[in-house]
Formats: sequence, structure tokens, C-alpha cells
Amino acid sequence: MRTPGTTCLLLTLLTGCGADQAGEAPPASQPAEAAPSAPASAPPATPVGDLELPEGVTGAMVEQGRTVFESAGFCYTCHGQNAEGTQLGPNLTDDAWLHVDGSVDGSYEQIVDLIDFGVPEAKEFPGVMVPRGGSGISDDDLRAVAAYVWSLSQSGS
Repeated sequence: MRTPGTTCLLLTLLTGCGADQAGEAPPASQPAEAAPSAPASAPPATPVGDLELPEGVTGAMVEQGRTVFESAGFCYTCHGQNAEGTQLGPNLTDDAWLHVDGSVDGSYEQIVDLIDFGVPEAKEFPGVMVPRGGSGISDDDLRAVAAYVWSLSQSGS
């Protein structure tokens, strides 16, 4: 018998943060068990403050990204409700970039690309991240999530 927590964990492990075992997102028409509910406690406040935002990024966009991160993007499933990482995905609140080569420094555009194209080969975690985390978020939401993640990584540096 599965409990709601077991179902969430099972769904997460089977999807590999959005992917099936072949690394593919399930088709949108495929019925699935209920998606995990939003985290009980809210993620950290959007840390825009005195940050000099990248060109084209606004405070409202960062806030939209936080909302998508904790809901439709399912990012919190692998990265944790506070984006501080879990056993399934890395911490996004620091300036370390585990799944990128030395030429990537965590700039906004590089984060956009990382979310858009995913992480095809995991280094320290059990699964991969399929493009857009398998969530099917829009281009605007993708850019907003990248703005949010960029702001998190900047607040500690």
C-alpha cells in the first residue's frame, strides 16, 4: 500500500526529476498520478534587493520565477523547497555549478540554457534533468525560473 509520501517519492525516482529511465519526459497525454503538492513552507524570499539584474531581467520576472519554481516547474521536487538541494538535485543558492564545464560561470543566459537543454549526465546525483525539468513550462516561465535561480546564486556571493 502506498502512502501519499511514498507516491511522491516513487514518482520522483521514476521520473528522474522529470525523466523516465530513457531520459525522456512522459507524453503530456499520458495519465499520471497526482503531481506532488507544493512545499508546505515557502522558499526563501526572492533576493533581488541591491542586485544589479542582468539585461532584460526585472524584479517581477524573478518573483514569477520563484512562483514557477515552487509550482508548475516542479523544480522544488529535486532542488528542495528552499532550493538548497536534496538527494536528487544540487543546491541552487550558492555559486557552484556542478553540471557545467569550466566555461560556464552561472551567468543568467547560461542558466537559461542549462534549464532549457537539461543535464543529460548526472555527476553526483541519481538522475538526470531532462529539458525544462520535464515540466513543459513556457519560454517566458523558463526565463523567469532562470532569473530566480540566478538571483539565488548571486545573493550568497
